[in-house]
Amino acid sequence: MHPEDIQVIGTELAIRWSDGTETFISLEKLRRACPCAGCQGERDVLGRLHRAPAAPLGPASFQLIRIQPVGAYGLQPLWADGHHTGIYSFEYLRRLGDI
Repeated sequence: MHPEDIQVIGTELAIRWSDGTETFISLEKLRRACPCAGCQGERDVLGRLHRAPAAPLGPASFQLIRIQPVGAYGLQPLWADGHHTGIYSFEYLRRLGDI
């Protein structure tokens, strides 16, 4: 399963998938679900989660500048506040749309 069309419509990311279904994810939800280590934390060798204090998110944090494909498995958004380290797999995006 892969996206055939991706568009920002208002405050949502709209994705049409290869199976014909459509997913709509609010940009705020997308940003708050950023999977990068800076946002979600990362585990050390003993499995302990280390997370930096949450950065304050303002209006620019929810404005999408562009989305780049990453290989054949995901997308990497660039947000207006400069954040760009999250790589969202297609599977993760599909799940976000179902929540």
